[in-house]
Amino acid sequence: MKLTKTLVFAAVTAVFSAGAHAQSSVTLYGSLDAGFAYINKVGGGALLAQTSGVLSNNYWGLRGVEDLGGGNRAIFKVESGFNVGNGRLGEWLSAGAGQGLFNRQSYVGLSNNTYGTLTLGRQYDSVVDYLAPLSLAGKGVNLAAHPFNNDNIGAQYAISNAIKYESANYAGFHFGGMYSFSNSTDFTAGRQWSVGAAYDSGPLKVAAVYDQLTNSNTGALSGAAASDGEWIPAKTQRTFGVGANYSYGPATAGLLWTRTKYQGATTADGALAGGDLRLDNIEVNGVYGLTPALLLVGNYTFTYGKASQKGASDSLRWHSVALGADYSFSRRTDVYVAAVYQHATGGDRLGSTTELGGTNFAGMLPASGTQNQAGVATGIRHRF
Repeated sequence: MKLTKTLVFAAVTAVFSAGAHAQSSVTLYGSLDAGFAYINKVGGGALLAQTSGVLSNNYWGLRGVEDLGGGNRAIFKVESGFNVGNGRLGEWLSAGAGQGLFNRQSYVGLSNNTYGTLTLGRQYDSVVDYLAPLSLAGKGVNLAAHPFNNDNIGAQYAISNAIKYESANYAGFHFGGMYSFSNSTDFTAGRQWSVGAAYDSGPLKVAAVYDQLTNSNTGALSGAAASDGEWIPAKTQRTFGVGANYSYGPATAGLLWTRTKYQGATTADGALAGGDLRLDNIEVNGVYGLTPALLLVGNYTFTYGKASQKGASDSLRWHSVALGADYSFSRRTDVYVAAVYQHATGGDRLGSTTELGGTNFAGMLPASGTQNQAGVATGIRHRF
């Protein structure tokens, strides 16, 4: 019996080796984050629930590199997000809704030490690549994403059918851009393009981005963009953003601003049906290493909005605070506790009952549709 198992293992290994002998390396990696959360004002009461990905996303993936010589490499990545609580594809509350196997990323490309990297497939936009790392959500605290994930700081959607270029690093400066194809006879349906740049020199990091989606409500979810969290479809969505981080010893402080403008937007509660919406987010965040194992984090985000629909308009405001502590047992395993509070106003003039006038945690926690909501979460995370 032992001999049979050995022969079977050898045969399987030989099959895989025959198809992969030219690759320099293939790496299996991933992250699992599970815990519990208490959220008030959910359906008229409080909710105690098991959570998935409160601190960081749950995913697994494979990435590979083949050295082609002369500073050239062939690269690939396939990455799948899932809900650790129920095993379904997708990372947020909407997990399982139209999600493919490699719903986060799936691309192949070429990389050169001097000229940069060109990739084709499903990928993240320039907001995620350049600006998000300066936000608290981009540092791994999903609860700190901005309302509706309106600027994609929370990396809640990736872009299908995309071609992306990322430059090499020139003395701390790097830049890139992405364009997605709708793969439709309607050239503008579900199309997106974005550009970004960043500078990283010692304690200072700065970044700027521009992102545009066209007709995201007519093919984007199956064409260029696919959302896994909150989503406001629109004929046109434009996002501008700038940010900076500065580190001193164990402390890092961050400041960023984003503006997202929707034209022809539609909300689920009917307050907007082809109207316009502008959302400005100003975030101040901080990270402090109290000890080598204990990390304290926090942010405050003020989101100001202006919505208009058929001659009527209203001002919208969200005040969001997130605080957390993370303790590492090792480089791969840690436990955390996090709290979030949000106060929302506005939306009454447009008749908004649940969305524009209420709290919104970008799909991470159930929103109440009321003006005030708070939640506390604790959990464990393991990365491999």
